[in-house]
Amino acid sequence: MNWITVTGALAALCSMISFVPQAWRIVRSRDTSSISPTMYGFTVSGFLLWTLYGFGLGEWPLILTNSVCFLLALFILAMTLLPQEKKDAVADKIGPA
Repeated sequence: MNWITVTGALAALCSMISFVPQAWRIVRSRDTSSISPTMYGFTVSGFLLWTLYGFGLGEWPLILTNSVCFLLALFILAMTLLPQEKKDAVADKIGPA
């Protein structure tokens, strides 16, 4: 494996892992008051576009990485937009408070 492949794999791993702590914090605290829905809207859109770009190029690393990031960012955005009762219901299904 050359350094370019290793660098790309590490970048992909960092990108995917970076959303997990935020998503888990939301599940545990049920608090999204400090999250900007506008920013996450752009983030979700960006990951969707990167995924489509990956499909256009036929590049599975782009497709896989950006699909995972898209789903995690979409979860965070959805939890930010949901009313508290529904947010609690989703969080209860994923993990206890």
